Amino acid sequence: MMETKQFVMIGIVIAIVIGVVAVFLASSDPDGLESTALVVQGEKSLTGITPPDAELVEDVHGGFAYDSPMPDYSVEDLGVAGQIIAILVGIGISFIIVLGVARVAARQKECAGK
Repeated sequence: MMETKQFVMIGIVIAIVIGVVAVFLASSDPDGLESTALVVQGEKSLTGITPPDAELVEDVHGGFAYDSPMPDYSVEDLGVAGQIIAILVGIGISFIIVLGVARVAARQKECAGK
């Protein structure tokens, strides 16, 4: 049976490979929430492609707004390398969060078993 460390390392390698390959396979046409917002704003049709000059209008009247450190899953002015860096940073952050939650859960299970 595979040890936990081996399992985690294999999982990280798979995530990195998928993340790097995804940069080259991803569509530049927005989908999901961004696409829906463009349809609602009249910038694109429901089944059509997104015009290159389409822009989201964010109206936050007294709401909370911020500039993303890596907008559109990329580090600005670095092209494909910036996209790969953003993916790797995201994988790292996700790993740290999952590791933290797992450790807290393990401690709680350990304390409940005493």
